Amino acid sequence: MTRIIAGAAGSLALVVPDAGTRPTSDRVRESLFGALEAADRLAGATVADLYAGSGALALEAVSRGASTADLVERAPRAAAVAERNARTVQRAVPAAVIRVHRSTADAFLRVAGASFDIVFIDPPYDLDEQELATTLALVAPRLAIDGLVLIERAARSPEPMLPAELAVQRHKRYGDTAIWWVSRAASAPDDEQ
Repeated sequence: MTRIIAGAAGSLALVVPDAGTRPTSDRVRESLFGALEAADRLAGATVADLYAGSGALALEAVSRGASTADLVERAPRAAAVAERNARTVQRAVPAAVIRVHRSTADAFLRVAGASFDIVFIDPPYDLDEQELATTLALVAPRLAIDGLVLIERAARSPEPMLPAELAVQRHKRYGDTAIWWVSRAASAPDDEQ
């Protein structure tokens, strides 16, 4: 069972799709969100969760103070689960705006008008590196000036191929999971799109 760990919706149970997704472990989520809170990244943040699955990452962010969350999931069964979980968290955090998009990550990014403070990218492990690079190139113009991209992959995966606008801040391993913290590169244009 997956639960919201802390915040306004803390301890609420989330449904997990029965197949086709790989939920982020509680240990990884606890460490990740502890670091985000310590850096004061969550209060009022706009969040996108591009391979949402159950939506646990974006919904944890909302529980801890993010103002909006866009959960993007193309698999119909997983999107239905994300919608159910979004309704559950929405009742606990009524001021937040939570939207579920039944779309691929790339299609969503091509039409998204907003910029995001935090973008979670936790794709299926079978997503190849070139497909991930394409998604990251689409994320770059949608990332707020001081925004953050959190990429979760198998620990054995190579470092993601980033567009010139993005750079790795840090990399952390949790057993068989790795997370790359990515932000705008120092030489990236500082105009927000």
